Amino acid sequence: MIRMTEPSKITSVPDHQPAAGGIAARARASVGPKYLTGLNPEQREAVETLDGPVLVLAGAGTGKTRVLTTRIAHILSQGRARPAEILSVTFTNKAAREMKHRLGQMLGHAVEGMPWLGTFHSIGGRILRFHAELAQLKSNFTVLDVDDQVRLLKQLLQAENIDDKRWPARMLAGLIDGWKNRGLTPSQVPSGEAAMFANGKGGKLYASYQERLKILNAADFGDLLLENIRIFREHPDILRQYQQRFKFILVDEYQDTNVAQYLWLRLLSQAPSSLTSPRVRGEVASQSDVGEGDSPLTELVETAPHPDALSASEARRSPVKDGEREKNHVKNICCVGDDDQSIYGWRGAEVDNILRFEHDFPGAKVIRLERNYRSTGHILAAASHLIAHNEGRLGKTLRTEDVEGEKVTVTGSWDSEEEARGIGEEIEQLQRQGEKLNEIAILVRASYQMREFEDRFVTLGLPYRVIGGPRFYERAEIRDALAYLRVINSPADDLAFERIVNVPKRGLGDATIQLLHDHARKRRIPLFEAARAVVETDELKPKARGSLRDVVAQFDRWRAQREVTAHTDLAQIVLDESGYTEMWQKDRSADAAGRLENLKELVRSMEEFENLQGFLEHISLVMDREGGAEDDAVSLMTLHSAKGLEFDNVFLPGWEEGLFPSQRTLDEQGRAGLEEERRLGHVGLTRARRRAMIYFATNRRIHGTWSTTIPSRFLDELPAANVEITESKGGSAWGGTGGYGASRFDDMEAFGSTYSTPGWQRAQANRNRSGGRNGGGGRGGFEEEAATFSSSSSSSSGPDFGSFSSRRRGPLTIEGELVAKSTGTTSEFALSDRVFHQKFGYGRVTKIDGNKLTIAFDKAGEKKVVDSFVQRA
Repeated sequence: MIRMTEPSKITSVPDHQPAAGGIAARARASVGPKYLTGLNPEQREAVETLDGPVLVLAGAGTGKTRVLTTRIAHILSQGRARPAEILSVTFTNKAAREMKHRLGQMLGHAVEGMPWLGTFHSIGGRILRFHAELAQLKSNFTVLDVDDQVRLLKQLLQAENIDDKRWPARMLAGLIDGWKNRGLTPSQVPSGEAAMFANGKGGKLYASYQERLKILNAADFGDLLLENIRIFREHPDILRQYQQRFKFILVDEYQDTNVAQYLWLRLLSQAPSSLTSPRVRGEVASQSDVGEGDSPLTELVETAPHPDALSASEARRSPVKDGEREKNHVKNICCVGDDDQSIYGWRGAEVDNILRFEHDFPGAKVIRLERNYRSTGHILAAASHLIAHNEGRLGKTLRTEDVEGEKVTVTGSWDSEEEARGIGEEIEQLQRQGEKLNEIAILVRASYQMREFEDRFVTLGLPYRVIGGPRFYERAEIRDALAYLRVINSPADDLAFERIVNVPKRGLGDATIQLLHDHARKRRIPLFEAARAVVETDELKPKARGSLRDVVAQFDRWRAQREVTAHTDLAQIVLDESGYTEMWQKDRSADAAGRLENLKELVRSMEEFENLQGFLEHISLVMDREGGAEDDAVSLMTLHSAKGLEFDNVFLPGWEEGLFPSQRTLDEQGRAGLEEERRLGHVGLTRARRRAMIYFATNRRIHGTWSTTIPSRFLDELPAANVEITESKGGSAWGGTGGYGASRFDDMEAFGSTYSTPGWQRAQANRNRSGGRNGGGGRGGFEEEAATFSSSSSSSSGPDFGSFSSRRRGPLTIEGELVAKSTGTTSEFALSDRVFHQKFGYGRVTKIDGNKLTIAFDKAGEKKVVDSFVQRA
């Protein structure tokens, strides 16, 4: 007999949840999704917290990309959204492709149907094509690149009779791009900023430029987001469609977003109940609302982070029941970033965006990923201690469960040349220990620092690659300058002449160049001689003929000066008289200053060579690059280009005041600039897995002048327990009097007539016999000041620096035999010859290119050297 209990007498049983760490919880975890395995607790929390706003503070090497992709996989596998309902924004196409690839691996199939996974601009462009008519465009509009943009602006400047030399189009392009990055339309540009260009015509030109774009059915990159923002504000029904479409929003590298990207995200992440977008943090009023002298960026701090109450008219269009607005206000947005790695303020990134996330999204959950899977303990401790000196940060401390590893080393050197030598020696030592060159990187603060490392690597025969830009001698401004010098050295160098005949602009267009080519082919003469002949005829229009005549006269004058002027001085004269330096001085683009620094570095690099011919021969060796990205090579790049990369061994040269932190950044941005420079140092250190090696020099050439520098303030902000001071392997060690390094010139006994070997005495006798003919030591003699020796018989403990210093000098003749000879154009060696090199030992010649030999050395492997450095075995 079954007895039924009366319902009123049944005792309710509370809902059961498995206890944390209990048998049921562990058993359930064991049958969970495969993609969750291997996540640490913080990573798993970031993946599984799907509801509401989430900020994931992901330190360097903590697996943020894995968290982001796993979070998408979790959303899809849990059925919370379809692929087309997820907006996932990255900063690069490479990052978007990697995310799709990882998602495919996690879910076991290719990821299809995720049209909203991409960069800000690609997604903005997609939205703009859907609604092109609302921006007065057609859906097949063209996206202009920078060159097209500059050409269009030049046309507008000419139409307004504005001197494009005084007010360059590239400068205006930079201003317009900056305004668009801040979400400013022409009517919203403050009058004070508009007055910065062409005596107050900046705003009018911006408006004319936008009108011209519409006529051409074109947009630039800034428009891809700016027009989105305008459409969303003016057409709230369209904004609501996207707000309702995107159930989840995920953003990578949130610390690098600019104002326009922030506004775009904020509009999409608002509650879909509101049809319009009252002003949010970062939005700027129209020009009439901004007081004179006020910065529109003030709105970032002063404006309320969330929309105000809807107006009555808006409420009628979109009735919202009581309580619904607060319910709908929660948006599932997850931003991943690291405030300690915000290093792109110079291009408009606002670190304030990530610092104010909790203010923008009340109730947001902040999850810190602090376990680092990349670097050793000492490196993380040094990086964390350094960045802790910043005030504008949310705060986190990186940790590792790996070994402590080697301490961060700090090495001082006498000058930048010794710094390059020391790092070269360290790299060769690592190579001998079995380290791959692909796992070695040199991270510099300024691109002009690369030149000395590139020259050193060529001397050592070390392969290298430049990341994020061309090699030093492959940069456009360096190639232009070299082209001028090549034409002076060889008037028959048609390729060089054609490159610079109209650089800077001289009114010599394609028609003129074609005429020169035709004339040269008919008479079988070089282009330069063709130009000399053509200017005496009437084949060219008067203006072009006059310009070409001036070019020919200039090269004739420079070629004559070559005989009586030092080649370094001649290079400076050429750059100045040709107008090339002035061209870059007037260029107001962001990279113009760096190009001028590179030109100064080029002139400085020539000091190490006897003459122009020797320098150009050296350049031909440097430019002769072989192999591809897959070859084993040292990576050379700026700190800004290194973000997102990692290497076993990282060298960080140039940690000196004025260079790092950059004096220009400190002057322009004050404390904010200092904090960004410190974040840059943090990024540099955290690129290293096993070894981080910091260098600084006591003397460095800055703006063409040798300056005594002091170590960077960042060195004193490193923890002593995690840092080791080491001695430079490039020559003299750090130390000396008054805290400065011992100079290679401190050992004065190594100079002058105290050098008493027989060879020296014979050289002195030859010099005395030549007397005034060579002025005490001309091209055929010996200059005591110019060629210095380290005495092997000296009792001083100072370092031995070998035979000559690298100062300007003529070739040294002792006993009638040329010791420092210039390289020739043909080699006396033949294929398969057995040779010996002082540094690399024995080997066999495998390839001959003029006076350059490729040799397979028995122990050092294949190297490329000049034949004058080897002898027959």
